[in-house]
Amino acid sequence: MIGEFDRTAAAEAIEAPGTPEEQWAAWAELARLPAVRPPSGPVVVVAAHPDDEVLGFGGTMAQLSGEVRLVTVTDGEGSHPHLAAERIAALRAAELERALGELGLREHRTYRLRIPDTGVDAHEARLERELAAVLRETGAALCVAPWTGDLHADHEAAGRAAAAAARETGTPCWHYPVWMWHWASPGDPRVPWSAARRLPLSRPARTRKEAAIRRFASQLAPLGPGDDTVILPPVELAHHTRPFEVVFT
Repeated sequence: MIGEFDRTAAAEAIEAPGTPEEQWAAWAELARLPAVRPPSGPVVVVAAHPDDEVLGFGGTMAQLSGEVRLVTVTDGEGSHPHLAAERIAALRAAELERALGELGLREHRTYRLRIPDTGVDAHEARLERELAAVLRETGAALCVAPWTGDLHADHEAAGRAAAAAARETGTPCWHYPVWMWHWASPGDPRVPWSAARRLPLSRPARTRKEAAIRRFASQLAPLGPGDDTVILPPVELAHHTRPFEVVFT
């Protein structure tokens, strides 16, 4: 669990200028990561906030032929702390459903757990129980969740809970990074590159993912007068529009 000092350091790393996508694209080892494909069968995808799953795994979701169960841990209501939380929660839930429509999922169901944004670690035990129940209910062939080293406390807590639930149910578990591409650098020793795998994306899947990302308007541009919040500027989106995605297996 991230301590208070580490939370401050993590927040500073995320707020600091990030690694340009050009540096990642020039790192030959990234393209050489071993390729992997999801197993056949139902897939449970966990997101700490609406948009995490599309950024980190949306292209692969668009290529899945089986059932997808999406577990949204929080409503992301903390993204605009100066605005009413209820308004942001409803807005982001609606954005997610439109984004999932863009992905063209053949069969999916979304679970909204409504755990408080920025407070997932305080509800980790409950989250583990909820995820284990979903994994059992679906007979999941795979669980996919945020990476436990992403330096965002909610991402890390969601990833830990998913890993524990997967162990409990005997389900394989993959983890996708989101903020890692911002604060890490090619070959960064803090990243377990030996466990990293590449998920190739078809051109149609990339197109669907890009369309899905555009549905998260609240994260891409200010919401109106008096708001200057841009959570995902183009420099960040560039990390998530490659011809492949990366997971840690």
